[in-house]
Amino acid sequence: MLLQGLKVVEMATWVAGPSCAAVMADWGAEVIKVESPIGDATRIFAPDTAESPGNPIFTNENRGKKGVVLDISKPGGLHALKVLLKDADIFVTNVRPGSLKRLGLDYDSLKDEFPRLIYAAVTGFGLVGPEADKPAFDITAFWTASGVARAMIPTDQEPFPSRPGFGDHVTALATLSATLAALHERHATGHGRLVEGSLVRAGAYAISWDLSMQLRYGQVVTAQPRHDRPNGISGFFQTGDGRWLCILPRAVDCFTNVMIAIDRPEVLADPRFTPPIVDMEVTREVRAMCDEAFARMTLEEAGEKLTSLDVAWAPLATLEETAASQWAQDAGCFFEVEDGWGGRFRATASPARFPEGEPPVGAAAPKLGQHTREVLEAAGLTPDEIDAVV
Repeated sequence: MLLQGLKVVEMATWVAGPSCAAVMADWGAEVIKVESPIGDATRIFAPDTAESPGNPIFTNENRGKKGVVLDISKPGGLHALKVLLKDADIFVTNVRPGSLKRLGLDYDSLKDEFPRLIYAAVTGFGLVGPEADKPAFDITAFWTASGVARAMIPTDQEPFPSRPGFGDHVTALATLSATLAALHERHATGHGRLVEGSLVRAGAYAISWDLSMQLRYGQVVTAQPRHDRPNGISGFFQTGDGRWLCILPRAVDCFTNVMIAIDRPEVLADPRFTPPIVDMEVTREVRAMCDEAFARMTLEEAGEKLTSLDVAWAPLATLEETAASQWAQDAGCFFEVEDGWGGRFRATASPARFPEGEPPVGAAAPKLGQHTREVLEAAGLTPDEIDAVV
């Protein structure tokens, strides 16, 4: 079912690479996570002890995997990794290209030895050019260098970083889709190929509505101060109980419906307010009407009116509210995962589900090196070879 029977070897840390492999594990693949003796850096961000079991950050990216520790700087560890790759379908790594090349683990060094292997390289800035070996995180490459941050942050505000993992998860899904495309191709050709996912390319695609305008016309208007935005009924409005809601018009009649919702139907008879409104002073007048009206309502009252008029809107929800919401539960946003100590806790689910049946999920993330001997024995290493690396 789904990816059951697929073997994935992952040698990656932090988020983008491990997350790509984690979704494959959720979908039934056998994923072997290879770590150095010091382990993935995300292991340190939350305790994983009997008193506080289950590291939610590490678990988010590594649940359901088998954990192997190999020191690939030593001949025995490098040999063991290549033995694991011998019958693997997919290799996922976000180790920097220069380091992989020095170890003989870059794609060109492996492709003849493992012709069926799909090699998924996750990078900051791609595999070619002077930036290829530059250290990168999603906050630097996806958020900042790609133009996403500057396009999103209004010019009257001080720049701020994205939340951790935000761009990594977009990059992970991009890499996953490309990897599965290569897997489909292999059914016909029998050959693997190199798949490259990069933070900066995923960021450019994520902001491509704006970037396409920049490429076509040489300029684009992106984030603006609220006072200067060209649609008076679009954006965020604060309600009388201190909450915020967001409205996004989707058709011309949305203006009519919003004016009815704020009890200003007389505006509709004034030709100055006939959409599209191009006079910025009139736009600001509309926004002021909305501000005043929503300030007299509670969020619940405003939401009921907007929903009854089929206006696309949403509350500015806190993570606490999302975690407790019925709509997130109904959408399948959460599931329970083992904590590795005999208990379970709620976690974020992978971003798609298969209502007609899917592999069971919820196995714990591995302890450091938990499955090393088991995996190496299954791969065919001799007891002496295993003893040399564990």
